[in-house]
Amino acid sequence: MENEDKLRVGARAMRRNVRVSVIKMRRITDRIRNCSYEEALVLPEFMPYRACYLVSQLLLSAAANASINLGLNKSNLFIGEIWVDNSTYLRRFRPRAQGRGYPIRKPTCQVTVKLNSKFVER
Repeated sequence: MENEDKLRVGARAMRRNVRVSVIKMRRITDRIRNCSYEEALVLPEFMPYRACYLVSQLLLSAAANASINLGLNKSNLFIGEIWVDNSTYLRRFRPRAQGRGYPIRKPTCQVTVKLNSKFVER
């Protein structure tokens, strides 16, 4: 068990203040969790959601970090962890009757991906 943890090397990428709600983003990240890198790139292409493009770009960034910074092969990568957190709200006001304004809260989120490799390349 300890030897496996030592062999797992990974890279991460993070995207902050994404203008998508957490629920909509988690709908995609739950599908690609624990998949291989290549499979995780293909899955969002066939989903009809706007956030799929954002997740694909984040996966490409994490894979580039793994290959350039750590020298890992992209074919050996898999998604170790991916999570979505709440971020700040964009606050807007909608004009209403008699000079009032009702607040509108537009949600944003943060997405973090950790790609791991089972094999350490030398």
